[in-house]
Amino acid sequence: QVQLVESGGGLVQAGGSLRLSCATSGFTLQQYAISWFRQAPGKEREGVSCISSGDGSTHYADSVKGRFTISRDNAKNTVYLQMNSLKPEDTAVYYCAADPPIRTVCAGWETTALYDYWGQGTQVTVSS
Repeated sequence: QVQLVESGGGLVQAGGSLRLSCATSGFTLQQYAISWFRQAPGKEREGVSCISSGDGSTHYADSVKGRFTISRDNAKNTVYLQMNSLKPEDTAVYYCAADPPIRTVCAGWETTALYDYWGQGTQVTVSS
């Protein structure tokens, strides 16, 4: 049974940092791509970042490039999202998503409909 569990959210001041974790189970993490999305109140869910299997290539939304870093620890079955220089507009519920056994690379990663599995989300609030 595929499961994704996010953690690490919280309240932080603008300019601060947080590291989110996505603990996975039920599939072999190293074989599949994992993406992070976020959804702010009243807005659509948007893609934040994706990391591919294999070479571990990474992709970012323009709004977070240079501030966020996605990484994976296959031994721990966990994907991380390091978020630095946080801004109030980063406030949202953050979700990780996967689509085993299909999605191994990040092509089209920002399309929410391509993912069958989602975590429950973790709240990130950035105060000004």
